[in-house]
Amino acid sequence: MDIGPVRVPDYTVHATQPVTPLQMRSERRELIQAVKALNKAESFGNDNEVTFTADTETRKPVTKIVNKTTREVVRQIPPEYVLHLAKDLKPK
Repeated sequence: MDIGPVRVPDYTVHATQPVTPLQMRSERRELIQAVKALNKAESFGNDNEVTFTADTETRKPVTKIVNKTTREVVRQIPPEYVLHLAKDLKPK
């Protein structure tokens, strides 16, 4: 019985460049402009606007469509129950 040579896979790690504070400010500015453009276009209705936040306990990003007048949350992604699940599954 002949055994052939063993091939070792190439596990090359490609490091990315660190993000500089200037890049972060630029990206944040672009995101703010994009959200303002979405809200100005009234893509979610005349009385609604989109907001982006981070959940205080899980630090997960949360997108909400909020009524401008009543401040009522029309839709939230991820829903509140998913955030509760994430909090319960988080190691302590």
